[in-house]
Amino acid sequence: MNTNLLIVLKNIVDNPITSLVSHYSSSNRMNNMGEALELYVKDIFCNSLEVETLAEKNEIFSKYFSYIGNQNNPPDLMIKGGDAIEVKKIESLNSGIALNSSYPKNKLYSHSAMITKACRECENWTEKDLLYVVGVTKNDVLKSPWFVYGDCYAASSEIYERIRAKISSGLRELADVEFAETNELGRVNRVDPLGITYLRIRGMWHFENPNKVFDYVTETNMADLTVNALILKSKYDSFPVKDRKSIEAIKTDDFSIKDVSIKSPDNPAKLLNAKLISFRCNA
Repeated sequence: MNTNLLIVLKNIVDNPITSLVSHYSSSNRMNNMGEALELYVKDIFCNSLEVETLAEKNEIFSKYFSYIGNQNNPPDLMIKGGDAIEVKKIESLNSGIALNSSYPKNKLYSHSAMITKACRECENWTEKDLLYVVGVTKNDVLKSPWFVYGDCYAASSEIYERIRAKISSGLRELADVEFAETNELGRVNRVDPLGITYLRIRGMWHFENPNKVFDYVTETNMADLTVNALILKSKYDSFPVKDRKSIEAIKTDDFSIKDVSIKSPDNPAKLLNAKLISFRCNA
């Protein structure tokens, strides 16, 4: 079964929900916003918002997703034959996004050291477009979700790898220190005379949220629910014609599709053709 971002946006317009914890708490015991947001993202991709039990939902999810991940390894979701998805929760329009040991990605690659064997082998793939879903929440209410593709948002991997490699190589130049192989920035073994203490050196990556990064193409809106999606035009044009026609047929003052120019993450002097899709709703 197929799903994509355009289907998701149509689902949100048809059934806007802001109070996620309230929506999920009775039937699924989702008592925190992080769990509720992740379940909501699964539901809007699978059109299963009205399905009541987790058992039923899981059956549906298995038809759409080839991989459902965990908090320690990207991505959170992979659509069968489609995009990879990372879900991030922040609590204000000015909050940064914590990525921990994984730097921002413009694409997801099967050879990445950060993904699991299960993710690598869940389907036959080498590269996937990566969609960041950033949920701005306040008082357990979803206020300003963003859907933005990594190639609109993050630089090429060599930009981040250069910094990571420089730090790792600098650490290894320290004299009389025993290093071990690791996917982190470094690990020092046998720190103390007994050789029983080791030091893990981890990167803690953060980046600005889309509300700040793309404030030159959109503006903060005080509606109860403000949804923005940013997609390169080439990606938008690659979606099935029926899905493009479906979303372009939405005729309401609260919904818009605009052609915008955004700065290239690799070279801000270069502008990229993109689509900004927005929906605003007062509960």
